[in-house]
Formats: sequence, structure tokens, C-alpha cells
Amino acid sequence: MTNPAERLVDLLDLEQIELDIFRGLSPDESLQRVFGGQVAGQALVAAGRTTDGQRPVHSLHAYFLRPGRPGVPIVYQVERVRDGRSFTTRRVVAVQQGRTIFNLTASFHLPEPGIEQQLPMPEVPEPESLPKLADEIREHLGALPESLERMARRQPFDIRYVERLRWTPQELEGAEPRSAVWMRAVGPLGDDPLVHTCALTYASDMMLLDAVRVPVEPLWGRRGFDMASLDHAMWFHRPFRTDEWFLYDQESPIATGGRGLARGRIYDRAGRLLVSVVQEGLFRPL
Repeated sequence: MTNPAERLVDLLDLEQIELDIFRGLSPDESLQRVFGGQVAGQALVAAGRTTDGQRPVHSLHAYFLRPGRPGVPIVYQVERVRDGRSFTTRRVVAVQQGRTIFNLTASFHLPEPGIEQQLPMPEVPEPESLPKLADEIREHLGALPESLERMARRQPFDIRYVERLRWTPQELEGAEPRSAVWMRAVGPLGDDPLVHTCALTYASDMMLLDAVRVPVEPLWGRRGFDMASLDHAMWFHRPFRTDEWFLYDQESPIATGGRGLARGRIYDRAGRLLVSVVQEGLFRPL
């Protein structure tokens, strides 16, 4: 398969090896650790496969405990915590080479009517008017470094920053800890709602910590910090498709003590709030 979106769907298609035990592939890539969004997305697939499929995910809470090793399969062990009349709860432990690297608790809710209110989506340019991420980096650098070129070819999402990237100390001066991107899968993801939910979970970990970095260093320049996701929480408010444009609006209320906190809100093009995200990440100067 050459389409990165197809590869993402394949990555999320876990092998069931026993009752409530699943195995996920981990691509052998030139990375220090397995991408956290991959582990979170696969863990959520494992949790969803043990439900009746009638209750969408409404929240997840996860901890990244150890770095995963690229190229080595990951085993997901699911505990059926509760099957109630309205809510279903699952706990998932991800194990690689005998060590727990990640755990997740997910809750599924039978849809029901309720009150409707939300804060409005910020006013931003339409995605078609913005440059693709790879094109914006090429414009600044003249050409993509080989590592970024490989990443761009494998990238399952079209990413477009709402504001032009900052590259110089002068541009960084006075920048607020905020960032926003339009995103969508680069190809169709099928019609399984769980796949779309897990694909968005994958995407949610890609750049949420950008908001922490914006005031201190270029997002796509040489890194001055060792960065890693520590924990991750999501609340899913409405149905959506991850192969359609969504706005990922992010802010960081605080960074201190070697850690940075980021909050994200994901909207569709109609301005409906789809998902809320919170993550804390490690930020250690190199």
C-alpha cells in the first residue's frame, strides 16, 4: 500500500490473539521511540473491539509510561471493567517485550438527547488558502532535509498551520503560547466510526505540545528540548470524520518544572466542537 491513509487504517487493524488480547504492528522507522499517538490509537481500537459497537467512545485517559521500541509488536490487554445500561468502561495495558509502556482507560456512552451549547470556534482562514506544512518548510529551507522528506511521504495527514511558522528569534519574541492547524487524512478512511475516532486520537498527539514550544523555539527547526508526552485525555462530543477538514486549536496555560501543559479543541468546518484534548509533556533542555 502506497497511500499513507491506507497504511494508517492498516496500522489500526489489530490482530486478536486471544480473548481480550490484541497485537499491533509497530513500524520499523528511524525514530528514537514509537509515536505516542500510534499507541493511543491502537489501545483505543483494542478497547472498542471488546464492546458491542453501539456505544461511541466519549472519553479516554492515558499515561505514557515507557518509550516503545520501533519495529517490535505491541500487545494490548483489555480489562472489561464495566458494562452498564448507559456506559461501558475498558482498561487497556500496552506491553512490549514484557514491559508495560502505556495504559489507557476508555469510556463508551450510549447516545442520548441532552442540552446543546458550546463556545464558538475562533475565526481562522479556510484550509485551502493555507500552504501545506511540507511546502512551507521547503519555502523557508529551500528543500526538505532527507529525514523530513521521508516523514512527509509517510505522513497520513494533510497539515496546514493557521499562522505562518516562526523561524527567527525576532519572530518568536512576544509570541503567545498558542497554535492552530487545519488537518485531515490524506485519503478516505472508510466508514467505521471507531476507525475515525482512533485515527483522530493518533492525530491528537502529533502537535498538541506545539503551543508550549511557540514562545521559545521554531516548531520545525532544530530542537532545544527533549520532549515526550506524559499523559493524555480526550472527550469526544459529536460524531465526525477524520478524512474531512478539522481545526485543531491549541493553547498552553503553563509550562514549569520541566513540564508543559497544553489544551486543544477540535472543530469541524461548520464550527461544531467535536473533541476536547488535554496533554502534559516533558520539556527538558538538551
